[in-house]
Amino acid sequence: MVNLNLLVTGVGGQGVVLAGDILADVALAAGCDVKKTDTLGMAQRGGSVVTHLRMAEEVASPLIKEGEADILLAFEKLEAARWAGYLRQGASAIVNNYAIPPLSVSLGAEAYPDDDKIKHILGHRAGDVLFVEGTKRSAELGNLKVLNVFMLGLLSMLTPFSPEVWQEIIGRHLPAGILEINLTAFERGRHEMIALLSAMPGEAGHSVEEHSDGCDCH
Repeated sequence: MVNLNLLVTGVGGQGVVLAGDILADVALAAGCDVKKTDTLGMAQRGGSVVTHLRMAEEVASPLIKEGEADILLAFEKLEAARWAGYLRQGASAIVNNYAIPPLSVSLGAEAYPDDDKIKHILGHRAGDVLFVEGTKRSAELGNLKVLNVFMLGLLSMLTPFSPEVWQEIIGRHLPAGILEINLTAFERGRHEMIALLSAMPGEAGHSVEEHSDGCDCH
């Protein structure tokens, strides 16, 4: 039975809400009860965006309590640190190694934390902290806007849902003109996660097995 609490976070313009919509529909297609809510803040100005998404056989509320998120998918690394307190002990954090300094940093009122500090903050809760070059890989594909689907490709390897279901749902959400490059980004993300997990002896696949013994919620 699938039982997952996921946080997807980033800043406005990175496609966080669309990524959450795709993920929710993938879980619905697998027969899960899904609850989702988005907090946009000043999204249009590059402000913080976060999606709470819960899936199980039955879900009462979309909001994830502090200390109960199983996976954090962060499109920007400071946003990952901001939401670290929501992770349960032993959770997984997938973090795009990319900085978009908030206004307070740009104005000099605060300092942007270095990578070691961000990893330290996440490491208080997360069992696995995976920094990935999502923005770089998206640029290599020729379109930075595929970042969200690339990150979903990474995430998909920690869920029990088949790649065919993911591809079908991605196709429902994206127009034909940009579908091919997004499907390529999704596959690149999956292959990148395989490489990351293969470099962690004994860890590969544990997140899936921990939360699910099958491919649907029943």
